[in-house]
Amino acid sequence: MTFLWPQMLWWLLAAPVLVAAYVWWLRRRKKGAVRYSDLGLVKQAIGRSDRLRRHAPPALLLLALVAMIVAIARPTADITLPSQQQTIILAMDVSLSMGATDVDPNRITAAQVAAREFVEERPPNARIGIVAFGGSANLVQPPTKDKESLIAAIDRFQLQRATATGSALYVALATLFPDENIDVESLIFPGGLTSGTRSRRLDAKGKGEPKAFTPVPPGSNTNAVIVLMSDGRRTTGPDPLDAARMAADRGVRVFTVGFGTEAGGLIGFEGWSVYVRLDEETLKAVADITRGDYFYAGTAADLRKVYQNLNSRFVLEKKNVEVTSLVTAGAALLIVVALGLSLLWSGRIRF
Repeated sequence: MTFLWPQMLWWLLAAPVLVAAYVWWLRRRKKGAVRYSDLGLVKQAIGRSDRLRRHAPPALLLLALVAMIVAIARPTADITLPSQQQTIILAMDVSLSMGATDVDPNRITAAQVAAREFVEERPPNARIGIVAFGGSANLVQPPTKDKESLIAAIDRFQLQRATATGSALYVALATLFPDENIDVESLIFPGGLTSGTRSRRLDAKGKGEPKAFTPVPPGSNTNAVIVLMSDGRRTTGPDPLDAARMAADRGVRVFTVGFGTEAGGLIGFEGWSVYVRLDEETLKAVADITRGDYFYAGTAADLRKVYQNLNSRFVLEKKNVEVTSLVTAGAALLIVVALGLSLLWSGRIRF
């Protein structure tokens, strides 16, 4: 638990002062009682339970005072709540290695089945967008809640040569933050497509200059998530770690999924021989930089379980919220209980 106004907690020093004053008052009353009666007879008449009843209401009132001081300090706590409107980008590897048949019937088909199930079980308030990446990265389905459109986009996957993992992350970020006018082309091709000025379609509409933004803590954006699945290492395009840092500056978590062969090997596909090795180090680093998590899936069943796990995470999310009202309600309840017990044990309330 943290506090927005921690300086107010200094008022808690009043609690021991009040306890000391209460003890002093009791001793003063005890001295007055000794003048007029036998203290032993008084103790026998009162009994232990009556003495406990005598001190219980003041103790509850003291706890209520402590709770009110804590409430004034405006406490906050991490609480798991249902997720609000969320945009999830599925970045799916469609490189040639995804055609390998070490997973029945092949990797790309298994990945499509798992992605369809993810779409079917998505959180109710989530929009999903799909980025497919091989030698290039393309937004094949803008964020939507329409399951049919999402499944159709998944079914249209076409295998490509090479793996541009960093490009996929940049395209995903540009999709999540359309108002920032992120120049994806300059990020993917820092020097331009040619040695000269980049060409531009005559009918293309300018997006304007990229907008400045203020970096936020990594993982703090609860409305945007990227799920990146890959079965190999980057062979072209920008460094995915640079893209991960860009995502972290915007608070976007990237959950990475490694699918396929950990040790690596030569895989044949339609006359091509492709050497495949899963780059777990990079996938783990991307997840770590953005405060996401890395998952390994060696089989089709493992991949489905990973997507199910992710779906359950996105339904509920942890948020740091102010709990002043809860602490204040607790203080009010303690006051009511203290007053009720005092009236009941004093005989003013009878049933």
